[in-house]
Amino acid sequence: MTLAIIATIIGLVLLLWSADWFIEGAAVTARHIGAPPLLIGIVIVGFGTSAPEMVVSAFSAHQGNPALALGNAYGSNIANIALILGVTALVSPIAVHSQVLRKELPILCVVTAIAGYQIYDGRLTLIEGIIMLCILAVLMMWSIWQGLKKDKDSFATDIEHELVEHKMTQKKAIIYLVVGVIMLVVSSRVLVWGAVEIAVGFGVSDMIIGLTIIALGTSLPELAASISALRKNEHDLILGNVVGSNLFNTLGVTGIASVIHPMSVGPSVMGRDFLVMAALTLSLFILGYGFRGPARINRIEGSILLTVYLGYMGWLAYSVLKVG
Repeated sequence: MTLAIIATIIGLVLLLWSADWFIEGAAVTARHIGAPPLLIGIVIVGFGTSAPEMVVSAFSAHQGNPALALGNAYGSNIANIALILGVTALVSPIAVHSQVLRKELPILCVVTAIAGYQIYDGRLTLIEGIIMLCILAVLMMWSIWQGLKKDKDSFATDIEHELVEHKMTQKKAIIYLVVGVIMLVVSSRVLVWGAVEIAVGFGVSDMIIGLTIIALGTSLPELAASISALRKNEHDLILGNVVGSNLFNTLGVTGIASVIHPMSVGPSVMGRDFLVMAALTLSLFILGYGFRGPARINRIEGSILLTVYLGYMGWLAYSVLKVG
């Protein structure tokens, strides 16, 4: 058990480090070949933040633990909205200016509804996984088209500032990219092994481990990056990371897992985890779209989001103790 805990900690640390190298290397490489900042922001930064969840999902499903992947995806979505936006808004209110992000918010709601429809019967099949990945492919093409447009957007401005700040040579960027990909694979294997061993040792389900330890661990660097972006007044970058990551988690992470290993979904997932994720996604749409003027998430709303996250963690702890 001690070895499993050590492997999980080492796996998480290496996963977070490699993800940072992967995203930075990919973003700067794309910039060197002439990709516009908005395209880099939507596709590479927005979706790239889910690279750890994607690789963990693939390995956990391949090893016969698809529930770990599903828990990681849903738990990361919950943490992204309730924990990351909650804590960030408590530090300083988040203003949303990007029109591109306002277009993505209703898409995220629709994608979440589709995910709910798919797990309603208590299973995720191969066909449903393929449908998720096809939707993701269409969404990626739409995102690329949005990113190639010449329209100025505040999200693109935030990305441009970040690229200037993290300036590096093309050779160094490629090294970052290659090393990041290799370490993503290695660290994911170590993390999945450790997490499964912990679940077996404590008699806890893979789903719970994915919702808590794995999801929280993979969300911590995004929390640090969001607070850093807030200090630089790059508010749209914060929301862009969350929306892009949640879209990819819902479609890509669960899609990959169910294609590799179709799974049964327990009733607690629909009645507890998906319910919380869907409610938070709807609240994000309401807060971020700005129906009555400028969109912003203030400190009161941030405290509510954080309280929801803490309450959800307590709910999971209670369910584990109740079963035990």
